[in-house]
Amino acid sequence: MQALLVLLAIAALSLLASDRRVLDPGRSAALAQLAASGLLFLALGALVGPDALRIFSPKDLVAMQPLLALGLGVAGVSVGLNLEPRLLRMLPKEIYLAALAHSGTAFLWVALPLAGPLLFTAGMPAGAVVGAVALLGAAASLSSGHFAVLGYRTGRMERHRGLSVALLTMLDDVVGLGVLMIALSFGTAALPWEGLGLVVLTLLLGAVCGALLAFLMHGLSDLGELMAVLLGGVALVSGAAAYLRMSTLLAGVACGATLIWVGGRAVHQAARVLGRFERPAYLLLIFLVGVHVHTRDLMAWALLPAYLGLRFLGKILGGALAQRVAGHRLSLPPRLGYALIPQGGLALCLVAEYLVLVPGSLSQRVFDVVVAGAIINELLGNRAFQRVLTPPSHGRRGWEGTP
Repeated sequence: MQALLVLLAIAALSLLASDRRVLDPGRSAALAQLAASGLLFLALGALVGPDALRIFSPKDLVAMQPLLALGLGVAGVSVGLNLEPRLLRMLPKEIYLAALAHSGTAFLWVALPLAGPLLFTAGMPAGAVVGAVALLGAAASLSSGHFAVLGYRTGRMERHRGLSVALLTMLDDVVGLGVLMIALSFGTAALPWEGLGLVVLTLLLGAVCGALLAFLMHGLSDLGELMAVLLGGVALVSGAAAYLRMSTLLAGVACGATLIWVGGRAVHQAARVLGRFERPAYLLLIFLVGVHVHTRDLMAWALLPAYLGLRFLGKILGGALAQRVAGHRLSLPPRLGYALIPQGGLALCLVAEYLVLVPGSLSQRVFDVVVAGAIINELLGNRAFQRVLTPPSHGRRGWEGTP
């Protein structure tokens, strides 16, 4: 009963934190930043989890798995609906290369150096370690553009620059999802090709559900009916994937992408209304992620400084590369890497999905490192973003990406 009351209180708090007046940086920039990041919900989850206040027991975590699966499914469908084909076709290849440059650099800087420590301390087969290391790098490669969005909304950053940063951080989601597929291929079956087959089936399941939803939504004009069908479809794809022990996140992405590609005008209308539910669902999901944190793994705490330092260097260098590649196509700030330090909610979704589908001490260690890193990176990101807003001293060039 105590756990249920806390969960209901968090659900109510997520609705309050999703109010437009709270997210308006013109009223309170600090409050808007806190609500946009979800940091408070993540920290609250870790606080009430089994390793801290113990309001939630391990048995409660098992009981909440359907809710976690539904949250990951909603996140996946939201990501898939953002894969607007018309917009993707309009983007020149330099922008894709820039997104790959900053995310790929951070991935390599984290995954390669930390592969050795994980391999020698995990005591597990090399294939399982490869999947875990790849996922750690994938989580490091993702960035969040909410500082840039809040920056141009408050007038502290020029609008085109803020939108350019946000665009790059949206595109790096594709890199993270691609690596999740590789990690699940190695971790969810005895042989990698069997795991790859399971990933392909997951994407097919999502695509079939998306096509079914598009068929059901065709010809509907009432917004209430559209929303009922869409929400029912999200629950369907999430429940089916969770029941079959498949990735609800990947199935949701495939479902959302299929919907936006073949659904037509009705889907665009429903997607806009879904945005009202997306924010509170995301904050509740972040809380559930935080509840799963373990704080007693000393190896995770030992890896955390290396993870943070390597990711920071990877983002600074990756930002400089991205600016060289797409600086003439986008209006990017001089010190782009500092704007890419915040980690983003999808990184938490990746490690949560991996923890659910590949349970064990190694996936729990990767999960703990990424969650703790996300909290610290969010705190560092606020200070780092000030360097983006500060004009560089005249004549400085080189690895910071200054002109």
